[in-house]
Amino acid sequence: AARRVSPAGAPLTVVRVPCLSDNYAWLLRDERSGATAVVDTPEVAPVVAELEARGWALTHVLNTHHHGDHVGGNAELKAKYGCTVVGPEMDERIPGKDVGVSDGDTYELGTQRAEVLFTPGHTRGHVVYFFPDAEGGNGGGALFAGDTLFALGCGRLFEGTPAQMWASLQKLERLPDAAKVYCAHEYTQANGRFALSVEPGNEALRARMATVDAARERGEATVPSTMEAERATNPFLRPSSADLQATVGMAGAALGDVFAETRRRKDNF
Repeated sequence: AARRVSPAGAPLTVVRVPCLSDNYAWLLRDERSGATAVVDTPEVAPVVAELEARGWALTHVLNTHHHGDHVGGNAELKAKYGCTVVGPEMDERIPGKDVGVSDGDTYELGTQRAEVLFTPGHTRGHVVYFFPDAEGGNGGGALFAGDTLFALGCGRLFEGTPAQMWASLQKLERLPDAAKVYCAHEYTQANGRFALSVEPGNEALRARMATVDAARERGEATVPSTMEAERATNPFLRPSSADLQATVGMAGAALGDVFAETRRRKDNF
């Protein structure tokens, strides 16, 4: 079921909407202006149902990349609501795109400001959206990461190179520890099993996986996470880990090369 996941009183309300088999769409509402966006459109019916249950009208679609489980509802939602479709400038495969955004751009959702980061790797045109003020003055912001960064994982490299993806992840590494990571899939448990295979000595990872396993046993979502948790446990942000380097047989290697080998192993896990 859909569920509000942002703190009470936050200027940006975030609602998780499960779609398809393991996708999440994210509804965002700027409480000051009423501007309402969905990050990616895997499926129309659950998004419309949640909008109607809350009495909201969709004003924006924020797309991260062109895959069908992220843009499949664009045309129908745009026809129904007349909303503005925002997506990566350099990717012509976003249906109904009205506004193109590029690395370093700022896009305003009502009074909320999204910083756009270009994160190629999963696709050649992937972008993510970071709202630094999503939770007010004491929050770490909210990252809508699409399929670049997952809880305990990263996106498969369909169009980009390992070097591109590593550069993209390094951009996200600069975000605050407290930043919430809203990724697009419930892949955490499977990602964690792989993570344990390459960094078996990581106690923080073992503790996190116990929590993840318990949550999934109860049928609960494991997203969002935080950048602090990802830095501590996500193998694709941890090529500097001596344990991981030893496991993949690359002690002292360049971090980009360690990342590439880790990603290759995940592809075959």
